[in-house]
Amino acid sequence: MVSFYINGVQADIQLENEKTIGDILTPFAKYCDDNDSAVIGIVVDGKTVTAEDFEKTSALPLGSDTKFEFSVVTKKEIHESFEKLAGLFEELSTKMEDVPVSLQSGKTKEVSESIKTVAESIDQFCHVAALASLFPQDFGNAQIDGKNFTEFFNEFAPVLKDFELALQNNDTVLIGDLSEYEICPRLKAISQSLQKLV
Repeated sequence: MVSFYINGVQADIQLENEKTIGDILTPFAKYCDDNDSAVIGIVVDGKTVTAEDFEKTSALPLGSDTKFEFSVVTKKEIHESFEKLAGLFEELSTKMEDVPVSLQSGKTKEVSESIKTVAESIDQFCHVAALASLFPQDFGNAQIDGKNFTEFFNEFAPVLKDFELALQNNDTVLIGDLSEYEICPRLKAISQSLQKLV
């Protein structure tokens, strides 16, 4: 029996007279498209289908017990992720603003925790932004500080690099300055931009 899993949950999909794997994949992608979702991963019989071998896999005959596993993201999930991240970046911007004071009062552990969270949040943001690009009509014109996401992060990257070096050299003055004057305003800008998207 042909089985279907969407994001790990078994789905009850009725087959009509589909003959090939492509007879399933193409309509499924269209169905997602029509319902504010996008397919971000396909596994057929345990084998990941990449963009390169999509056509070849699509031409294969449908077996009696073929197993389809789809990873799907919805527009709603992206909105929700951006909303969470907006709050998180707002909170982090306040923490980064307080770094000079925290360093003076010897709270180095709290400072390094905040910095770790900033790095993780930026990674998370980039992941969600990549998924958001699957919905260009909603997120295609999104900007931070008048720049698209890529430009913004290209300019932010050297600041984070300097910050990393300041940490390695234990240069508390530079750490404080970068946190307050470079990183904090950028995190605020990310948060404000995301609030407009949700």
